Amino acid sequence: MMKPNDLRQALTAAVPELQRNPDKLHIFVDEGRVVATGSKTLSFEYQYTLTLIVTDYADNSDTITVPVLAWLRANQPELFFNPDRREDGFKFEADILNHTTVDIAIKLALTERVTVRVAGSGYSITHEPEPVNEYDDPSTWRPVVP
Repeated sequence: MMKPNDLRQALTAAVPELQRNPDKLHIFVDEGRVVATGSKTLSFEYQYTLTLIVTDYADNSDTITVPVLAWLRANQPELFFNPDRREDGFKFEADILNHTTVDIAIKLALTERVTVRVAGSGYSITHEPEPVNEYDDPSTWRPVVP
């Protein structure tokens, strides 16, 4: 699975508090499954819930939510455009610890397509990128920090 580490890197780069304290970000893969179609190849799809937990967070939750949304737009776009997926694709919980800090848990419904081909006596394995809508390219987005 490639997306958990990719999201960790994106959040650490985008959130100043996580840059200073990367150990505040915990990532878990829950409810994972592999879905194969029984076609002539061993290609499959990972389907799982990615749980992010940020502990003792003292900034506004928007400073985490917006970078997660930007990452999702590029890496799981159907959570925006598929009405059946967007209702439950991004869930969260918060534990308000005191007047200044909170623990935030975010649950994301993610998939990763993997193409498997026979290559000699082994296999060639490719993690396929998500399709990008040319009119909505999040790679050009830049966060505005107040």
